[in-house]
Amino acid sequence: MPQRHSKNNNDLAFFTYDEKRKLGYGTQKERLGKDSIKPFDACCLCLKPFIDPMCCQKGHVFCKECILECLLSQKKDNLRKLAAHTAQKKQEKEEEEEKLMSQKARELDAFDQQNHGAVPQYNDKNQSRDKNGFHGANSVKVTSYEEEALRTMKAFWLPSATPEAPAKVEAPSSSTVCPEGNEKLKMKTLFPIYYTEDKSEEKQSSSHDKSFMCPSCKVTLTNTLSLVALSSCGHVFCKKCADKFMAVDKVCLVCDKPCKERHLVNLARGGTGYAGHDENLEARDFKHLGSGSGLGLVRPAMKT
Repeated sequence: MPQRHSKNNNDLAFFTYDEKRKLGYGTQKERLGKDSIKPFDACCLCLKPFIDPMCCQKGHVFCKECILECLLSQKKDNLRKLAAHTAQKKQEKEEEEEKLMSQKARELDAFDQQNHGAVPQYNDKNQSRDKNGFHGANSVKVTSYEEEALRTMKAFWLPSATPEAPAKVEAPSSSTVCPEGNEKLKMKTLFPIYYTEDKSEEKQSSSHDKSFMCPSCKVTLTNTLSLVALSSCGHVFCKKCADKFMAVDKVCLVCDKPCKERHLVNLARGGTGYAGHDENLEARDFKHLGSGSGLGLVRPAMKT
């Protein structure tokens, strides 16, 4: 009698390959479509059509209000962290001074006891507990060996023996960073950019949304084109016109303002969903089977 096929055999003690696939086991890959990619005329923060666009030196475009609010919140956060770090340093210094004073008091008491036979009596906050390190009903009389064991044991379930682990506040950075590229960014390095709107009758009648074009070759700007902005004046061109004219003539084609090679900034783009444009446009989800549940536990690892 021939064996049953794995797709129909459901009385095994383990999952077959087909059952694992139906449960979503393994790495799931999906190509991102056009609707999942940020348009070139959208803000990197609010993901809406930009208003008064501002650009950084790496080519990331933001709304003026969005990026200024982001940088201002970063400055406030840095000031808050700096205040917490300063308070922590002050507290550590006070504790160190208190520890030195307590040590000096012990040394003086020990010296006084050695010379005069006096019993040292000092007030230490660490000695406020009873002899066994416990309080109230938990206090018992024990031998010196048991006392040492109780003092050194790490019984985290007992409130009196819980080890202290103060949270350390690291020294914050005083610089603000770009929310898209994670490089250092200052307000003075941002520059406004200006797109040339296509006001032809065909474009206005076919769509209610604004469409932009290259002021040199009159080509409609989309995600398929590489765009270049001039940091000197802010006008945006397609990369072909920028390499063909402005890189040679060293002048803007719209306002005739002089420009140099360092003023040409390549604008970042999200892609089209069909061509990579040096971007990884594939979403991945890794799933593994839960123990005893038969369900897949998802660990997202999306890369766009």
